[in-house]
Amino acid sequence: MTTLVRNGDAFWDFITKDFLPPALPQASRIPSVFASVLVTLALALSSTTIAAILAFFVSLFGSEKVSPFPRIAKYVRGFATFLRNIPALVWAFILFSSLGIGTGVGFVALCITSFAFMVRAFVETMEDVSQDCVESLQAVGASFPQRVSQAILPSCLSGFLSWFLYCIEVNIRASTIVGMVGGGGVGLTLFSYIKGFQYDVALSIILLVAVMVILVDRVTERLRKEIQK
Repeated sequence: MTTLVRNGDAFWDFITKDFLPPALPQASRIPSVFASVLVTLALALSSTTIAAILAFFVSLFGSEKVSPFPRIAKYVRGFATFLRNIPALVWAFILFSSLGIGTGVGFVALCITSFAFMVRAFVETMEDVSQDCVESLQAVGASFPQRVSQAILPSCLSGFLSWFLYCIEVNIRASTIVGMVGGGGVGLTLFSYIKGFQYDVALSIILLVAVMVILVDRVTERLRKEIQK
């Protein structure tokens, strides 16, 4: 706090002279900036989708109520918890040394954290399913896939979709941060302008990212309301 007070004038000059007003990139680079925004959107959507598919199948073994092997359920949940406790940014740093700069780093980092989050979320959703429904199917000799398709999916699909949409919201934000450390997309573009001391252009990109996040939040919020009807 003391440092902030002591350097308050310098900080204010930095904001008003370097950051403000926002400036557009060179005309030749504007298309590439918008392309990087689309890359970020695609990165968030693709990583969340792949993670959701994997999480669904793994979560079937993480719920003691559903799993054909109840004894391993706690280990599945523990593994997901371990992965979830490592932020996407840390995964990006770990992967950077092996995959290098690019969307591959961002995709894998977001996949890992999204997978871990949705495994836990899907398991909790399945735990709310009536045990009587599952047991009645078992009593008539229903196989594991039949129990999933006839009891779990009808009861949990709306919950799964809600968690999926929430994860997209989270990943839209996270993909920008991950991009700044080499994960590609608009985050990498933003970092290049900051590194080049073009803070006014960087501010324009930050505002563009903010608009993107708000629009995605509005869309996913509307979809969640439709799902919950």
